[in-house]
Amino acid sequence: MKNILMSALLALFVLAMANTSALAVQDNKGRSRGGEKIAMADMQDHNQHKHEQNKKESAVVKTKADTTPALRVINTKAAASIKEIVEHYLHLKNALVNDNTKDAAAAGKELIDAMGKVDKSSLTPEQMKLYEDVVDDAREQAEHIGENAGKIEHQREHFDMLSNDLYDLVKAFGSGQVLYKDFCPMYNNKKGAIWLSEIKAIKNPYYGKKMLTCGSVKEEMK
Repeated sequence: MKNILMSALLALFVLAMANTSALAVQDNKGRSRGGEKIAMADMQDHNQHKHEQNKKESAVVKTKADTTPALRVINTKAAASIKEIVEHYLHLKNALVNDNTKDAAAAGKELIDAMGKVDKSSLTPEQMKLYEDVVDDAREQAEHIGENAGKIEHQREHFDMLSNDLYDLVKAFGSGQVLYKDFCPMYNNKKGAIWLSEIKAIKNPYYGKKMLTCGSVKEEMK
């Protein structure tokens, strides 16, 4: 009888130990999975942060030309007119680099005149639509710049929008020269802003002498 009782007790002890071991294994797996979930969440947060940083650094600013096919086959006269528009834009940019609000205003007015000289009859319907969409907005920005000599911060606000328009124009029609798309990460409450330059060295038109070299080249345009 004693032997039977001892055998029963031994069996119960073995069963209890097996259950305890199984629970420990299950708990370790749960902890492991929990750790994996935490690690996965950390990785997702890191990737999201990296994506947002890359998004900011890349350009920046979404423009019409990002989704517009190349339309660069235009006649010589129209190409010369586009080149003149770009030249006046660059005069304006350089005036802002030098903190010269009067020259910026004069360049804004010259830019408006140049926009009115393009022979649109030589453009295809698709080219015509893109040109008019871009230039309608660009003209408005240039008008604000031209009418506000002495208010350089106001001029710079409209130069920001004008630069997006000129980028679209150059991407679609070319410029007759090598240009650089530059990016200032600090402007507009650190939302960033682009500008076009004829030189590779950074000379910031949004801050002038205050932060002349703030920015980086994002694209070479030929």
